[in-house]
Amino acid sequence: MQDKSEAASLAPFNVTLRDGRQVLVREITEGDKAGVLAAFNRLSADARYARFMAAMQQLPEAMLEHATHPAVEREFALVALATEGTASSIVGGARYAAVPGSDTCEFAVTVADDWHRVGLASRLLGTLIDIARSRGYRCMEGYVLSSNTGMRRLARRFGFVDVACPDDATLRVVTLALQACG
Repeated sequence: MQDKSEAASLAPFNVTLRDGRQVLVREITEGDKAGVLAAFNRLSADARYARFMAAMQQLPEAMLEHATHPAVEREFALVALATEGTASSIVGGARYAAVPGSDTCEFAVTVADDWHRVGLASRLLGTLIDIARSRGYRCMEGYVLSSNTGMRRLARRFGFVDVACPDDATLRVVTLALQACG
């Protein structure tokens, strides 16, 4: 497995979505704290529950700090910023994290409620898969609420296998092989 701390960083890139809106996709930075907090506050209660699998009215400071300071050797996070108007705002994000020494990473994707069904989650997940693959991960997995049909459908489009979580009937585990085994 490649040394993740020496892996090249992602060059920012622009994406035009199906509805014509544009976003800039780039790695998260510590300067994104206010933007991440604002994005969290704009999420509906249902979207927060689907992402965090818990009712969350506020984003704890420790979570915000961790979100904007991924551990380079085992985590990666990116954000999508709306580029319309003079001020940019975070409208989506994706990340993966791995246990130290593991060749499997766990992913999460979050998209603002009014940015669903325009291809943003697909672009974020596709980019995350490419980064994880380039950094030597062999498998990507995610825990998804059984009721989160949109995320499950997206994962299946990318080739993830969707199975029941053995420990929790309300969850599904989606898994994608990133590298050929052997």
